[in-house]
Amino acid sequence: MENPKSAPLAPLEVMQWPKHTIAAGYRHTVGLNPDGTVTAVGDNKHGQCEVSGWCDMAAVAAGNAHIGSSHTIGLKANGTVAAAGWNKYGQCDVSGWCDIMAVVAGWRRTVGLQSDGTVVAVGRNNEGQCNISGWRDIVAVAAGCAFTLGLKSDGTVVAAGDNQSGQCDTSGWRGIELPGNSFR
Repeated sequence: MENPKSAPLAPLEVMQWPKHTIAAGYRHTVGLNPDGTVTAVGDNKHGQCEVSGWCDMAAVAAGNAHIGSSHTIGLKANGTVAAAGWNKYGQCDVSGWCDIMAVVAGWRRTVGLQSDGTVVAVGRNNEGQCNISGWRDIVAVAAGCAFTLGLKSDGTVVAAGDNQSGQCDTSGWRGIELPGNSFR
């Protein structure tokens, strides 16, 4: 887990974000029930559907894979995170995470947005997709195949990881819609 040791930042003033209540993995589907429990169906080869004991969840995410290895992530209402499934690259090593506001699961990694606008990531980092420790003022995160995106509070986007097809060329982006804002 990458987490800078600098002085803590104040929580960001952000609107209530919509929570992910369903997620699709490689061959499994995850759903968040109204009572905070989680349901999963489909391929359970690596235990990615073993979520029956999860409770007090606020959001779910599912890692996708090219060859059938997947994981499931649950964001608890108290800001901690649970994980189940394939963990070859440490993508399920989230037990120490706290103050998390949002989670996303990418190919062989998990990314968490902390309440202070910083980001943590665990898992495969061969292309630098987990090199996010310097990110600040982030209000939303996304995980692609081997790259990670962060939306900053000023509407700009930062990216880390594989840029083979130009998917990380976001440095000139401005005015990207912030979470919670309505469409025009």
